[in-house]
Amino acid sequence: MKLVILDRDGTINAERDDYVKSADEWEPLPGALEGIARLNHDGWHVVVATNQSGLGRGLIDMASLNAMHIKMNQGLAKVGGRIDAVFFCPHAPDENCSCRKPMPGLFEQIGERYGVELQGRPAIGDSLRDLQAAAAVGCETHLVRTGKCAGLDDAALESVVRQVPGTLVHADLATAAEFIVQRDRHARALARGVPDAPDSGPGALGA
Repeated sequence: MKLVILDRDGTINAERDDYVKSADEWEPLPGALEGIARLNHDGWHVVVATNQSGLGRGLIDMASLNAMHIKMNQGLAKVGGRIDAVFFCPHAPDENCSCRKPMPGLFEQIGERYGVELQGRPAIGDSLRDLQAAAAVGCETHLVRTGKCAGLDDAALESVVRQVPGTLVHADLATAAEFIVQRDRHARALARGVPDAPDSGPGALGA
């Protein structure tokens, strides 16, 4: 099973300083939905692992969260994409749960739900805590320069990456998706004995 795990806010949709509180405030980042569809078309299952402390803080309710995800799924359907499931942590930071990233609980739930080991499976996010949660279960970590990383210069970004060795860096979700697709196609071509170089190289700080 080809499985990719995505963060939501700052990776798929734009973040807000006052928190995304409604479907009207939920806006996809440029190319993000198309990037998910690109993965789907290459046979990847896509799931989301997201902290939603707005629930625990009383800023949003389940109806509002569901409305955001309906809007996300409707937007994906228009470009031929889909998200299989959304796993979310509803707790406030002071509740000391095991599912709020950087804790790995959401990732463990995903592994249990799908009956797979997560070692080496790609996980994409825009923050250090996304990387830390993914790395804790052995995922291959990918950082996008959107959301929390949008304003970081190369030195600051390198400081983040250094804390989770092996992390690949991409401009955005669409770029990360294309890299994963091309690498997978290259691996399949090699397995068939057909030399084929991927169109996109590994992520770098300058991506």
